[in-house]
Amino acid sequence: MPRTRKEVENLEELVKSKKKKYVRYAEGAELFSMGLHSFQSLAKDAGAIRKVKGCVLVNLEKVEAFVESFAEEDY
Repeated sequence: MPRTRKEVENLEELVKSKKKKYVRYAEGAELFSMGLHSFQSLAKDAGAIRKVKGCVLVNLEKVEAFVESFAEEDY
């Protein structure tokens, strides 16, 4: 019987306080308010994917830096 994953309470607080450097796809998609496949593409383009024993982890620092590189200076 497979184990069920435990939900992480206060995910955004953990990430904002830099206590959680790596997240899974679903957590990252929820954090960035985007769809799962869009977040997967974003993480891949940012080069932020790490595979550990069949588990895919995404480095949030790299994703955030990648997103910030598209910032427009006209604001």
